[in-house]
Amino acid sequence: MNREILSVPEAAKYCAVSRWTLWRHIRSGDLRVSRTPGGHYRVSRKDLDVFIRKNGIHPLTRDHAEGTRVLVVDDDPAVRNLLTRVLSDHGYRAEGAADGFDAGVKIVSFRPDVMLLDLIMPGMDGFEVCRRIKKNPETSHIKILALTGYDTVENREKIMAAGADGYATKPLDLSLLLQQTAALLNGKECTLSA
Repeated sequence: MNREILSVPEAAKYCAVSRWTLWRHIRSGDLRVSRTPGGHYRVSRKDLDVFIRKNGIHPLTRDHAEGTRVLVVDDDPAVRNLLTRVLSDHGYRAEGAADGFDAGVKIVSFRPDVMLLDLIMPGMDGFEVCRRIKKNPETSHIKILALTGYDTVENREKIMAAGADGYATKPLDLSLLLQQTAALLNGKECTLSA
């Protein structure tokens, strides 16, 4: 579903709940709706996305055929291309971003479920990207797996304090990285070292 305005049955399907469940939330004021001149209720996609994140049902909102979206943020094009290719080969919808600013643009257009985030990048580093994502209620649901070739206790503590959901060191073991990505989607905390 790519439309920005949904009927109540479409919104219920999008959330993987019954129409009656969604109606309860509409009547209680938990979910904002508008009415057409003909009296039909409509839900904006933006309001619906806020509602589902607030109620902890975000992972169910994706059409399963679309696949889970993973954004790979790394200033090294070889790493970025390898990870997006491997993730795509394993059923994920993957896109890359070259730096923190590019990641900000991609978050809006791509709407990732998970982000693989390099810590040390020029411009806006991974620490600042992570802080901004986790501080914003519109993006705080994104699972962040921090990646670094500079594995220090200070970096690990700093990125986890910024809100990262997991941590992995380079060089990456791709099979472990795929396991860790799946674990994050299932709500498990992950830390891997090479």
